[in-house]
Parts: sequence; C-alpha cells; structure tokens
Amino acid sequence: MQNGYIILGIIALLFMSMYGYAYFSVFMEKVKARKNKEIDIEKEAIRLEQRKKNQELIDQRVRKFNERKEEIQKELMLLEKMKERQQVS
Repeated sequence: MQNGYIILGIIALLFMSMYGYAYFSVFMEKVKARKNKEIDIEKEAIRLEQRKKNQELIDQRVRKFNERKEEIQKELMLLEKMKERQQVS
C-alpha cells in the first residue's frame, strides 16, 4: 500500500510537471508581450516629447519670422511717409 501512494505521487508529479512545462511557454509569451508593450509605450512617450519639442521650435521660428515681417512693414511705412513728405515739400 505504501508503494501505491508513492506511485500515485509520482504520477501526480508527472502530470503537474507536464502541465507546468506546457504552461511555461504561455507564461513566457505573456511576459514578452508585456515587456514589448512597455517598450512601445516608452517609445511613444519619447516620440510625443520629441514632436512637442519640434513643434516648439517651429512656433519659435514662426514667431520670429512674423516679428521680423512686422518690423519690415513698419520700416516700409516710415519710408513711404518720408517719401510723401519729401514730395509735398
């Protein structure tokens, strides 16, 4: 009878190890998928931050361009006024 329990224990251990071996690949696949998802999230965050920095640079350049454009327009208006004054005189 003692040998029967040992044999049942060995058979149960055999089935548990077969189940563990079969489930291990599924477990490892889930772990890899989770790591890949985390990496993708980090990459997306980095990409968004880079896009934000690039947009700030573009906005800054546009702002400078518009300021310079306004300065040039003011200078042209002043020149036109000076020209009109000279023609009137």
